[in-house]
Amino acid sequence: MEIVIILISLTILLFSVILHEVAHGTVAYMLGDPTAKLSGRLTLNPLKHLDWTGSVFLPLVLVMINSPILFGWAKPVPVNPFNFKDKRWGDLKVGIAGVAVNFLIAVSFSLLARFFFVSESFFGILYYIAVINFILGIFNLLPIPPLDGSHVLFSLLGDRFSEFKIFMRQYGIFLLVALIFLGLGWIFDLSSFLFYLISGR
Repeated sequence: MEIVIILISLTILLFSVILHEVAHGTVAYMLGDPTAKLSGRLTLNPLKHLDWTGSVFLPLVLVMINSPILFGWAKPVPVNPFNFKDKRWGDLKVGIAGVAVNFLIAVSFSLLARFFFVSESFFGILYYIAVINFILGIFNLLPIPPLDGSHVLFSLLGDRFSEFKIFMRQYGIFLLVALIFLGLGWIFDLSSFLFYLISGR
């Protein structure tokens, strides 16, 4: 039974990160940037999005060490902000798109769990879908490069904080690694809380 849960969780994670990346590319295309479309990335075909480290290796390691949190990433879609029609807020819109999709999925399946309880197994699948997407949404909102939250933060800060942006782009990955090693269990706890809050169970 445990192997079934692992396979279900990994499948949910894979398609959740794919939808996350497709959302980035779709919004970029709507803003005038065809880079993702021309690269064949506006598709749900997993082979177009697989990142062997973030989509396969890391999730498997997290499962093997019984990590309280399961996350990963797909290959980032290529985006050229110079093509955006909205130069001021285009990067923010593209950055928030993936997170918004994850939260939309999470809330939708939490509501399904609230109004369409069929069995414990069905409830469990809805739980995994919702919580994994809450985790992805919350994690990617962290304002640390290369996460989406940094694009949102940098867009809001404007040009006055250019030195801070340069610093964060150079050293953000080290801050992110340090944060991961310090523990991200709080993201799982918050995600579970949001699910039970919305599902009412």
